[in-house]
Amino acid sequence: MTGDEQGQGLDWRDGVIPVSRRFDDPFFSLNDGLAETRHVFLDGNDLPARLRPGFGVAELGFGTGLNLLALHLANPGVPLRFTSFEAFPLTADEIDRALQHFPEARAVAGPFLAAWEQGIRRFQIGAIAVDIVIGDARETLPGWQGQADAWFLDGFSPAKNPELWAPDLMAEVARHTAPGGSFATYTAAGHVRRALAEAGFHVKRCPGHGRKRHMSVGHLPEDGQDG
Repeated sequence: MTGDEQGQGLDWRDGVIPVSRRFDDPFFSLNDGLAETRHVFLDGNDLPARLRPGFGVAELGFGTGLNLLALHLANPGVPLRFTSFEAFPLTADEIDRALQHFPEARAVAGPFLAAWEQGIRRFQIGAIAVDIVIGDARETLPGWQGQADAWFLDGFSPAKNPELWAPDLMAEVARHTAPGGSFATYTAAGHVRRALAEAGFHVKRCPGHGRKRHMSVGHLPEDGQDG
């Protein structure tokens, strides 16, 4: 998956839900995307309970920024770092249109949208220092100097976008995870769970959101510990 600044082309389901033409997949759940974000990525990583100053969240697949905004809404003001890897960035107008579907998120999106419109990919929203890394994650993640305490794995469906779930990339996710760090993802695909387990995560399947029966979560053991 190679990135550029041209986006990927969108169709709008019911006039409100953006669907990628490139991957033939919606950017968020058709069954309340904000609720799914909270269930999968926040609850799946035990957030905000684990937050502390300097806590790092990293993400594969920035999309509309809905996960960032959900984290911002849940954060009680703790200084955080948020790094997201995105190959095909949407325009500010496309993101703004998508977020109209979620008034709670759109109400706090002003600083993000203003920065995005100006082409700024490092910005502050509330207490969160944000860095959006544009490009193919297979190329950009290996060179990232940071580590995450929690990962949001939110690429398009593994069936539609297999590159973002490949074993080599899951190994890079683990390599860029602090001891005791976690991941959460909406997918329970067996090959994804196996790749994450082979990378060193303790992986488990748990109930998904809405009509999705299962999702996946996991953590890296602390240094010197097995569980």
